Amino acid sequence: MTKETIIEKTNDFLIDDFEIEEQVLEPSANLKDAIGLDSLDFVDLVVAVESNFGVKLVGEDFTNVVTLQDFYNLIQSKLD
Repeated sequence: MTKETIIEKTNDFLIDDFEIEEQVLEPSANLKDAIGLDSLDFVDLVVAVESNFGVKLVGEDFTNVVTLQDFYNLIQSKLD
C-alpha cells in the first residue's frame, strides 16, 4: 500500500468517524492538541486502524506518536 493511500484512508476515517475538519488534517498536526483526540478516542482509533488496514495496534505503538505524520508512519510500519 502506498503512503498516499494510507494518508487518504486515514484522513477519510478521521473525518467520517471522528468528525475532524479536513483542514485540520495536516501532517504536522498534534493528535492530542490540534486534532483533539483524547484517551478514549485512541481506543476508537485502534479499532478504526484494525478495520481499515487489518493491522493490530497496542498502546506501546503510540509511545512516539505525536503528530499525524507519526501516525501515518506507524500504520505504514505495521503494513511493511
